[in-house]
Amino acid sequence: SILKKIVLDHGAKLLPIDSEHNAIFQVLDSKNKSQIDKIILTASGGPFFGRNRDELKNVSPKEAIKHPNWNMGRKISVDSATLMNKGLEVIEAYYLFDFSVDKIDVLIHPQSIIHSCVEYSDGSILAQMGTPDMKTPIAYALGYPYRISAPIKKLSLDMVKELTFQLPDHKTFPLLNLAIEAIKIEKNAPTILNAANEVAVKAFLENKISFLSISKIVDLTLNKAKICSIKSIDEILQEDKSARILASSFVASNMN
Repeated sequence: SILKKIVLDHGAKLLPIDSEHNAIFQVLDSKNKSQIDKIILTASGGPFFGRNRDELKNVSPKEAIKHPNWNMGRKISVDSATLMNKGLEVIEAYYLFDFSVDKIDVLIHPQSIIHSCVEYSDGSILAQMGTPDMKTPIAYALGYPYRISAPIKKLSLDMVKELTFQLPDHKTFPLLNLAIEAIKIEKNAPTILNAANEVAVKAFLENKISFLSISKIVDLTLNKAKICSIKSIDEILQEDKSARILASSFVASNMN
């Protein structure tokens, strides 16, 4: 990627702040990647975990932004509700850690205690655990390679009643698979995906489209946009602009 090239050119080290990728960074033995079977991103499931598509037809923006575990902004809260946030994190992990997409798994973990895991070839799974608080990954990055104190409520394992995991419901939340499709296409596909999603989420928050229309608009945009290679930030910005125009046209035709 363009960012990774800049990092390499300057002999720098890229430290992820996103909680899932920071968790992977902490338990990943990057010097022995051949011994790693896969990395596992965990997702809370968002406010609509366990619901089916029929139950999501008429959900409101107010319902979508009520995240059960994390205190986040409106846009990213909707992304969590659609699982697009996890799709974007799969793309992020693909570029950050240089793993093929078939070695990146997603599991729903409603408690948000395990922030991500790495599975090794001997069957060991190393996980980073903690309370759902961004102060921890920020402190890790600020203090790296040392650990510094963070003003957080620490996790008490004796208070953790259960840790549960299950596979995502791709039928109800199709944006996760669309993100995986985009990373397989590569080129400008992730840019198109992100731009279309931002347009669709904005329209949903403005009550112009339904919750289920978000994935429909992203799907239409990704499939109708021209796929091409991008080699500079200027080209990314141009592809982003074109995708937004296309997505906006789909919003106009799908408005409630």
